[in-house]
Amino acid sequence: MSEQAVTRAVAGYDGAMQGERAPETALEAALERVGERWALLLVDALLEGPKRFNDLLDLVPGIAPNILSQRLKHLEREAILIARPYQRRPIRLSYELTAAGRELAGALRLLAQWGARGSGQAALRHATCGSALEARWYCPTCARIVEDAEPAEVRYL
Repeated sequence: MSEQAVTRAVAGYDGAMQGERAPETALEAALERVGERWALLLVDALLEGPKRFNDLLDLVPGIAPNILSQRLKHLEREAILIARPYQRRPIRLSYELTAAGRELAGALRLLAQWGARGSGQAALRHATCGSALEARWYCPTCARIVEDAEPAEVRYL
């Protein structure tokens, strides 16, 4: 955990700056943490494993070095990734996802699937048979799939 993260935890920092309102929904809370283009692309690049700064510059085309640095710091503050030094002088860091960051893989796949439908991009495919994959909401208690046409069946508690 970074020194800044420890300081925030000890101080009881709740993520909201003075004058800002707290997120009202789970989606709003998620968007505050990673709801911006570069952050999601960085998480996607890190799903393969730890990367160095220049590796990320190569893997995320179009991102400027100063923006990359800002986004990495933001994702570290949000406990999505961790920066580990691999060289002390000058300090050089390697970045890897935390467990919370790896949990974003499912959300990224859903976004990619949605994006593929409207853009003509390739959809996720099953490696064994080549069929396009579909995501479904599943209730393990009822042992049934909840369809998109059943919005009253899905709610945040």
